[in-house]
Amino acid sequence: CLNSDSSCQKCDFETDLCKGLHELHLQPGWIRRNGRSGIGPPYSDHNGNDSAYFLSLSSDTRASSATLRTNVFLPTDKEHVCQITFHYWISQTSGTLMVGLQKHSEDTITNIWQDSGELQSQWKVNTITINSTEKYEV
Repeated sequence: CLNSDSSCQKCDFETDLCKGLHELHLQPGWIRRNGRSGIGPPYSDHNGNDSAYFLSLSSDTRASSATLRTNVFLPTDKEHVCQITFHYWISQTSGTLMVGLQKHSEDTITNIWQDSGELQSQWKVNTITINSTEKYEV
């Protein structure tokens, strides 16, 4: 849920890639699938729906990491708060999910959250609040 200006934009992958994200073909390693895809766990989304779609790392990803980038968000202030709530699943003990913030004046990505999945193979949820005085991507 991409929340800005007290309007919440729900974001799922039922028909295509979420409007808040760049096009998928720019981000190798990710596939859009559901629990019926025969790839392995998870066998449903966070609501227990086996036909609902989510993004998953492809098993034939040779790269050690894969990235998803949001579109450009406008600066935040007291009236324009940005909160991103997301559900995630980590199945590999070596896997780490990180959320980074890249402000438009900076070349570097600042890590603002991460989880290595101590509680393996179950859906978890997290909400991140972002403050930025300039345009940014997550």
